[in-house]
Amino acid sequence: MSSLLSLLIGSILGLTQFRIKRLFAYSTISHVGFILLALSIDSAESIQSFIFYILQYTISNLNGFLILLSIGFSLYFYIYKDQENLIDKNNSPIQLISQIKGYFHINSFIAVSFAITIFSFIGIPPIIGFFAKQMILTAALDNGYVFMSLVAIITSVIGGAYYLNLVKQIFFYKSDYEDHGTRDNIVIQGYVLYNNIFKSDSSPMHFTTKFMKINSALSNIISIITLLLLLFIFMPEE
Repeated sequence: MSSLLSLLIGSILGLTQFRIKRLFAYSTISHVGFILLALSIDSAESIQSFIFYILQYTISNLNGFLILLSIGFSLYFYIYKDQENLIDKNNSPIQLISQIKGYFHINSFIAVSFAITIFSFIGIPPIIGFFAKQMILTAALDNGYVFMSLVAIITSVIGGAYYLNLVKQIFFYKSDYEDHGTRDNIVIQGYVLYNNIFKSDSSPMHFTTKFMKINSALSNIISIITLLLLLFIFMPEE
């Protein structure tokens, strides 16, 4: 029953969300439905699928939030047209789904990485999320959970609708951001590594560059996780 309610609530209510982090929250509820389904079967195959699902969802979700952080950081030199309507604009630069509109034209690499992560959430083959859902559904069908398998498949399709909306916003719309213009007078407070010189709050920097570079450690983590999600199909079976 908990699995059924989680699948329905997470998928249906996720369609009504316009805040991206809240959308991720309802997405998590839907994924918990799959995890509970694996636990309710209670077989060796279902326990294996349960562990694998948790592992793949953990790294997919981590990658998703790291990419959102990177998007917010990379938009420092841009102004969102609806900035005044953001509730927590000083602490959370990316709040609305509409804020990632047209982001592919700002940073195509992060946009593609985000799309791959979203496809993993949906369960599109050959990305790792597909194999996780396939394992749970196979275990459910083998143990006679036909109704729950149908519900899981239908809710996955419903969830795919709001996930694919994110992809559509990123790749097929024009951005709502405006360039700051001249950067000679922009002062960045905080810790920034630029031209091999480390500056702190007491020594703000004036930028004339066009793009904000993402920290190499952050970009490396995103790259590794994205490749793991994408290239899992080539990993040899034990």
